Amino acid sequence: MNNYFTKQEKIRFKHVDYAGIVFYPRFLEMLNDLVEDWFEEALDRPFSKIHETNGIPTVDLKVQFKKAARLGEILTKKLWVTNLGGASVNCSFRFEDEHGKTCLEGEVTLVNVAIAEDRSGIKAEPFSDEMKQKISKFVV
Repeated sequence: MNNYFTKQEKIRFKHVDYAGIVFYPRFLEMLNDLVEDWFEEALDRPFSKIHETNGIPTVDLKVQFKKAARLGEILTKKLWVTNLGGASVNCSFRFEDEHGKTCLEGEVTLVNVAIAEDRSGIKAEPFSDEMKQKISKFVV
């Protein structure tokens, strides 16, 4: 069974540097897009709704750049869950080129937080049982 959340992304001019390869911060933006899409499309929790009362900040990120990605290529971005805690979720991710070669891989830890009404602070808040059930479908 495939427990990956998968999206494709075409490398555009906006992603590349003078050498025509993806500028490394753009990879991190692509990762954030993948997380945002996962929450909206697979977990039915779009960021536009989350951020009314909560947040899902990245608290730890490990990235390995394996191979350059070039203008015009299409990457397949995959994300899966390696550990689901009370208020946190550890995910692994991999971006592959059209030949299945890894361009980028790593791990990200996200924490569900409640935001104070006056926006003065945040505090870890456990995921609901419903959300845990949805996230658990992606555990590998």
